Amino acid sequence: MIIEPRMRGFICLTSHPKGCEQNVKNQIEYVKSKGHIEGAKRVLVIGASTGFGLASRITSAFGSDAATIGVFFEKPPLEGKTASPGWYNSAAFESEAHNAGLYAKSINGDAFSNEVKQQTLELIKKDLGQIDLIIYSLASPVRLHPTTGVLHRSVLKPIGTTYTNKTVDFHTGIVSEISIAPCQDDDIANTVAVMGGEDWSMWIEELKNSNLLANGATTVAYSYIGPSLTEAVYRKGTIGRAKDHLEATAFSISDSLKSIDGKAYVSVNKALVTQASSAIPVIPLYISLLYKIMKSEGIHEGCIEQIQRLFQERLYTGEPMITDDKGRIRVDDWEMRDDVQAKIAELWKVADTGNLSEIGDLSGYRHDFLNLFGFDFDGVDYDADANEIVNVSSIT
Repeated sequence: MIIEPRMRGFICLTSHPKGCEQNVKNQIEYVKSKGHIEGAKRVLVIGASTGFGLASRITSAFGSDAATIGVFFEKPPLEGKTASPGWYNSAAFESEAHNAGLYAKSINGDAFSNEVKQQTLELIKKDLGQIDLIIYSLASPVRLHPTTGVLHRSVLKPIGTTYTNKTVDFHTGIVSEISIAPCQDDDIANTVAVMGGEDWSMWIEELKNSNLLANGATTVAYSYIGPSLTEAVYRKGTIGRAKDHLEATAFSISDSLKSIDGKAYVSVNKALVTQASSAIPVIPLYISLLYKIMKSEGIHEGCIEQIQRLFQERLYTGEPMITDDKGRIRVDDWEMRDDVQAKIAELWKVADTGNLSEIGDLSGYRHDFLNLFGFDFDGVDYDADANEIVNVSSIT
């Protein structure tokens, strides 16, 4: 079938298997070009199929020759209907890993569930014995709590007062004003339940209790802070409360891992185009301005550049970990440079529909958005028939 992008708001309803394959190959080549990293050899990535999770799996495998297990929840293809992009990404990753002689197996299911946790533990026990590094990179809007049975839904809302600011429809380029009503009732608690640190802690507890964590094991979860421009809807909003909880959880996990000389960290990463960030009002306009400035300064990074730098220059330097005053690893350091943020603040005042294509990088935003779904890659013939039926070879 000929596969074209079909949009509905901030979601693309189709994905391209060959484009996703090209995306994975590009990331692998980048990691290999940066040289070997003396990193972990047995790696579990929870949320391994897109974005930072996929980049973490690629960096571990092709930067450190690691055996990897990936956990994700993706939609397989049906005849005449494409899979979710994470499915095609994972299929391409496993194919490349196996061709390189690397161990790679995957579990497709709800990572919040007890069943998937137990399935993962059994696979580790059977194949790897223990794990050296656990990356926690789940991005889900809902969580069925495995103990209470309650279905929690996260929300993207400010706390206390209505938030009004500029945003952009990245499809049309129209800049407009948007108002977001404050959260109500249990919105904060539900968002923390989905996006906070409880599930991360549950995973580590299960692994530790099953003696599946190697001595000195490290676990890393990903977070974001962002600038004052977006803090009302992000860091000081419902999501921010969840990120606060996630970051606090790192300390409690580290305490629990002292007996094996283990450590938990939160890595604060850069703003990037993801399905999640595209759904947050104001963020697409901010990213468009950010990209323009960072590219002009030669400091722009995508997911793979961010994670490769995290591994090579933070996690595996052989030196004591450098963190901020709250114990967080910061690879958003280039985004948050004073000069970068000052330029964005000035551009924000004047940004409108007429000048955004000049002062921002809306075309770069659209390109990266299409890339998420396997579209707009050089070297892929999008006019050719594509086979939508692709298997993930070692899915369990």
